Amino acid sequence: MFLPARMYKLKILILEQYADSTVRSLHEEGIVQIHDISERIQQDVEWAQILRPSKVTEYTGKISSLLMKTTGILDFLETVASEGAGLLETVKSFISPEISSKREVEDLGAKSLLEKAETILDKVETKTKIIEEKLVEIDAEKNENISALDLPQKLINFDIDFDDIKQSKYVTAIAGEISTKSFKKFQDEHAQITDEILIYTDSGESKTDLKVIIITLNEHAEELARLLKQLDFERYEISSLSGRPKESIDQAKARLEVLKKERKEVLNELKHVAQEWEEDLLVLKEELEIEKERNEIFASFGETDKTMMLEAWVPTKKADKALEIIKESSEGYSVVDIENPDGDDVPVKLDNPRFARPFQLFVDMYSPLNYNEIDPTVFVALVFPFFFGFCLTDAGYGIVISLVGAILYRGMGKVNETMKNFGIIMIVSGIWASILGLITNSFLGDFFPVFLGWELPTVIEIIDTFAQPQNILIMALLVGIVYTIVGLVLGAINNLRRGEIKEALGSQIVWLIMVLGVGLLAGTYLAGFGSIYIGGAIIAVAFIMLVVFNGLFGLMDISGFLGTILSYARLLALAMATGGIAITVNILAGLIGDLVPYIGIILAPIIFIFGHIVNGIFQTLGAFINSLRLHYVEFFTQFFIMGKSRFETFQAKRKFTKT
Repeated sequence: MFLPARMYKLKILILEQYADSTVRSLHEEGIVQIHDISERIQQDVEWAQILRPSKVTEYTGKISSLLMKTTGILDFLETVASEGAGLLETVKSFISPEISSKREVEDLGAKSLLEKAETILDKVETKTKIIEEKLVEIDAEKNENISALDLPQKLINFDIDFDDIKQSKYVTAIAGEISTKSFKKFQDEHAQITDEILIYTDSGESKTDLKVIIITLNEHAEELARLLKQLDFERYEISSLSGRPKESIDQAKARLEVLKKERKEVLNELKHVAQEWEEDLLVLKEELEIEKERNEIFASFGETDKTMMLEAWVPTKKADKALEIIKESSEGYSVVDIENPDGDDVPVKLDNPRFARPFQLFVDMYSPLNYNEIDPTVFVALVFPFFFGFCLTDAGYGIVISLVGAILYRGMGKVNETMKNFGIIMIVSGIWASILGLITNSFLGDFFPVFLGWELPTVIEIIDTFAQPQNILIMALLVGIVYTIVGLVLGAINNLRRGEIKEALGSQIVWLIMVLGVGLLAGTYLAGFGSIYIGGAIIAVAFIMLVVFNGLFGLMDISGFLGTILSYARLLALAMATGGIAITVNILAGLIGDLVPYIGIILAPIIFIFGHIVNGIFQTLGAFINSLRLHYVEFFTQFFIMGKSRFETFQAKRKFTKT
């Protein structure tokens, strides 16, 4: 049976002067999880008499500050450098990301690293700060000019020089927008205030609103403004305008072009700075992150005047190595007590064969395992791709999915472990979809017989999806029965290992007996083997067990158990949906190609390609979700106990550096 990695708990007592070197050595090796004992010291009276909680080192605050500054400079360089990056560059970075070479660095210690960081950051900031200020100035002026374009654009049809109508000792100009209905009211009512007025209007393309410029004597301006406000007049602020609207627009556009060139020149300066310093900054950031983690971990320890105590979890396979590191880094001035725990609080580290490791993320997505629980990752690795392929059941789509998986594995998978795992999952799942599609007669639906005129030679007639759907349904239900039995067996083993015999009998073994009885009855009627009496007797025993262990309400669980089995019928439903829509796409493409004159020959390939892309995406998503659901809802619920925590390695994560 597959269990999580077995763990030891190490209680380490060490002289204070060797604590830093021990932490650094364990951090570099990355084989232990540090257990926080500070809270226990505060709550446990006996521990509090011996130990006091330790604290982060004196350098932690400064390290955090410099790390934030380094991250800010890098973000600035990367954000500005990414401006103007085209689609081609984005695709290229996905397919073939740049892999950074690791730079060898010294383990400087906190104090020396801080001095190094301050030196580098001072040099870089003198250059980036000037460039950043230039960019801020350029962007501010750019925004001003963009804003300055808005008002002249609205008034572009007025052939007026705004210098001539600016507010003076005698004259005021009012500009804005008003509805045609309100403007008529204004024309009727302004005469009661004054006739000493000039009005210019422009309806533009609008039938309901007017742009209006009103010129009048200062003595009448306030009353006219009040009247306009009552008529929902939207006033424009024209005091900043100079010259004619078209001239203002041309000037603003010309200045924007100049600013665009200036900004490009400044960005080129920044690129030179990035080329010179980006690698140093990435290395520095990683060093600071590692040093910060080392300095913060001391808050998990306990201490006396001259010693420090820490606890760590370590897989039993790595225990000897951990003990050796502690002894060497402390020069022998340490005491280590080894515990072999067996409780629910033990952090869980999955330990699977290489082929199954990519599928550990599905188990992690569901919940941490219990330390003494069977790890289902191997079953997921074997069955999930098959379920996915069964749901999709199309060789054409399967080939595409495998190719995308290969691109992901060879591209982003080089720099990201999760992407690498997803790439492997897609490759294997696509292969299963291709195999099942070829034997059940689906390659882009009925592409081969319709467009090429020949049948797929790989088809097994008895499981041709659309010719024999009942056989596919039987297959799906048989798969469901087998996988449910596997889940029940795992659940029974988990409960028996925990000593919960009644739970095993009432929740798993009873259903195994029920399946055996039903199987014997089915065998008697369908194949002539077995005995109706033996099968009936076994079923009767199962019913009695349900009542004994679960009460009369236990009989209601029968419908739930049947629902679990029938849930696997979704494998057929999704397989037929994929093929059915693919065939529909082929029919539409064929009809348009045959019936629509001239442009049909152009439209048919477009419909064919677009239709299969859309169908492929949706059916792939459906296959993924439903394959995962069959595990989470139907399979895992038969046995999954759930734990509290995962094993979190105390490890220096090095992408740009090495020691």
